[in-house]
Amino acid sequence: MKKGLFITKSTSQLIAESNDDSHGLKRVLSRWALVSLGIGAVIGTGIFVLTGHAAADYAGPAVALSYVLSGVGCLFAGLCYAEYAAAIPIAGSAYTYSYATLGEFVAWLIGWDLILEYLFAAATVAVGWSKHFIPFMRDFFNVDLPEKWCRAPLDYIDGHIVHTSNYVNLPAIFLIWVISWLLVVGIKESASFNNLMVAIKVVIILMIIGLGWGYINSDNLTPFIPENTGKFGQFGWSGILKGSATIFFAYIGFDAVSTAAQETKNPQKDMFWGMIGSLAICAVLFVLVSIVLCGMVNYKELHVDAPVVYALEKVAGDGLKWLRMAVEIAVLAGLSSVILVLLMGQPRVFFSMAKDGLLPPVFAKVHPKYGTPHITTIVTGLVCSVLAGFLPLNLLGELVAIGTLMAFSVVCIGVVVLRKNKPDMPRPYRTPLVPWVPAAGAIICVGQAASLPQDTWVRLFAWMGIGLVIYFLYGIKHSKLRNQP
Repeated sequence: MKKGLFITKSTSQLIAESNDDSHGLKRVLSRWALVSLGIGAVIGTGIFVLTGHAAADYAGPAVALSYVLSGVGCLFAGLCYAEYAAAIPIAGSAYTYSYATLGEFVAWLIGWDLILEYLFAAATVAVGWSKHFIPFMRDFFNVDLPEKWCRAPLDYIDGHIVHTSNYVNLPAIFLIWVISWLLVVGIKESASFNNLMVAIKVVIILMIIGLGWGYINSDNLTPFIPENTGKFGQFGWSGILKGSATIFFAYIGFDAVSTAAQETKNPQKDMFWGMIGSLAICAVLFVLVSIVLCGMVNYKELHVDAPVVYALEKVAGDGLKWLRMAVEIAVLAGLSSVILVLLMGQPRVFFSMAKDGLLPPVFAKVHPKYGTPHITTIVTGLVCSVLAGFLPLNLLGELVAIGTLMAFSVVCIGVVVLRKNKPDMPRPYRTPLVPWVPAAGAIICVGQAASLPQDTWVRLFAWMGIGLVIYFLYGIKHSKLRNQP
C-alpha cells in the first residue's frame, strides 16, 4: 500500500477517467442547461429571505455592498473553479480538484466539507420553502396547515438550541422526497424541470425590480451605511462584512454545476460559461433587489420570514395583490430549483469518493435504465429530509456558509499549487492573474468565515472530527490509489 496522507492522484489519470464514459452517467447537458442549473442553484433563499435579515441585523441598505463583496469573492473562486472544471471535467467538484493538487487527506476533508455544503444547504432551503408554502396556501387557497406539523421541533436562539412545541416540518420533507424521486428518474428530466423553475423566478424577479423601483423612498436609503453600534458586525463597515458572510449563502450553488461535468456534452468549453455566466447574472439581480427592498421600507422592519412580500404589502396594499401572489410563486419555484441542483450535486460527490474507494462501492452504483447515481440520491434525500424536518433555518444556514467558504478557499489555493506542480498540463481555460486572483479569493473567503459566530466554528470542527474517524477507519484502508501496485 502506498504511504503518505498527501498522496495525489495524477492529472493524467483524472483526465482519462473524465473521457471514459463507462461510468454510466449520460452526457446530455448543454451550455445553456449549465447556466440554467447555476441560476437555479443560486437564486433562492438568499434573495427572498436572507436579504431582509442581513439588512435588518447587520448592514442596513448597504446590504447591496455586502452582495457586491460576496459576489467578488465568489467570482474569484468561480474563476478558479472554471480552470479546474475545464481541465479535469469529472464529477466531484472541489473534492476531485483537491485530490489532484493537495493530496488524498485534504481531498477527503473537502469531500466531507461538501457534504456539509450541499446536504445542509438543501435542507436549509427546504425549510425556507416551507415557511413560504404555509402563508401561500392560507392567503390564496384558504387552507390553514397546522403549524405544529410545518415547523421543526428545535429552534436556534442567541446561540442556543431550544425545544419548541412543534412536531416536524412535513412540507419540507415532502418536497425533498419529490425532488429526490425526480433526480433518480433522470438528469435530463431534472434539467427540464429546473429550466421551467428558473424561467418563472427570473421573470417575476424582473417584475419586482421594475415595479418596486417606483415605490422607493430615498429616506429609507439614508444613511446608506448606518453608523456602527460599537459592536463588531452591527452596521458600519464591519456590518457590511458580517452581512456579506451571512448572505454568502445566497451565492452557494454555482459550484454545484461542476459536479455535472461527466454529464455535460462539452465540459471543456461549457463549464466556464455555466459557472461564471450564472454567477454574473445572479449578482446583478441580487444587488438590484436589495436596493429596491430597502428602498420600499425601512431596513429595521425586514427581519421577517418573507421580507419581499412584507415590503410589497406595506407599500402597495391590495393594489399589487396579484404581484404578491406572483412573488410567492417565484419564491416556491426558486427554492425548488435550488434544492434540485444541490441534491443533484451531493450524490455526485459521493459517487466520486466511492469510485476512489474512500466510501463503500454501493455509493458508486448507477441505475441501469436512468443513468443516475440512484442509491446515493435516495440516501441523500432521506438524510436531508430528516435535517429539514427537525432543525431550524438559521442554524443550518451558518453551517452551510462556513463549509462552503472553506471549500472555496481550498480551490483557490489548489489552482496556484497545480500551476506550480503541473505547469504543462492542458488547460482549456486559465484563471487570469495567477496568483493574485486565487489569493484574493482565498483571503475574502477566509475573512468572511472568520466573521461567523464562534459556535459555528465549533460545529464545523465537530463535523470534521466525524469525517476524520470515517476516513481513518475505512477510507485510508480501501483507497484505490493507495492499493495500486
